[in-house]
Order: sequence, then C-alpha cells, then structure tokens
Amino acid sequence: MYLETTLKIQKRKGSVRSIEIAEELGYSRPSVSRAVGIMKDDGFIVVKKDGLIELTESGRKKAENVFLRHNILTDALVKMGLDRSAAEENACRVEHVLTEEAFEAIKEYFKEK
Repeated sequence: MYLETTLKIQKRKGSVRSIEIAEELGYSRPSVSRAVGIMKDDGFIVVKKDGLIELTESGRKKAENVFLRHNILTDALVKMGLDRSAAEENACRVEHVLTEEAFEAIKEYFKEK
C-alpha cells in the first residue's frame, strides 16, 4: 500500500515526501515514518537529503505489480456487481494477501469476460 501510494504520487507530482503519503492514506506521520524506514531498509526506496523519496528499481517493480493487482481486482469486482467504491476498497484489502496462483486465475477468468 505504501509503495503503491508512493508510485501514484510520483506519477502525479513527480516527487514524493512522507507527509504526502500520510495525507493520501489518512495515516499519522509517525506511522508513515516507520513504514518509510522499513521500505528503505528493504531496498525499495531511497530518501534524499532534502526529504524526497525515490523508488529504487526493485521498489518500482513491486509498486507497479501491486498497482496492477489493484486495478485488475477492482475491475473484476465491478464486473461481479460491486459499485466502483466498494470494489476499490475490497481490492485494496485482498491484493496483498492473494497468492500469485489465485491472482493469475482471476486475471485469466476475467480476461474473457
């Protein structure tokens, strides 16, 4: 969720600060600060001296994968009858716990519909 949000802000604004992630997600600054530290330790982001956050190559790949999962799951849930808002909310919950095998099956199933 943090990586995906970082990617979205970066695409929209060109640069990202932790306060923007906090505002976008509606989370506290300390929560985001902790997550930023974890993403940094995992090698997904680099935090510049001026506070700007940049995705590393592996961070961008992971963020784009989560973003793709989110979009495909949202579209699948809409096709199943949920309104877009409910579909977005539920896709957000499932995208991180769904196995790759299950995701591929959903993707293939809804590709035909």
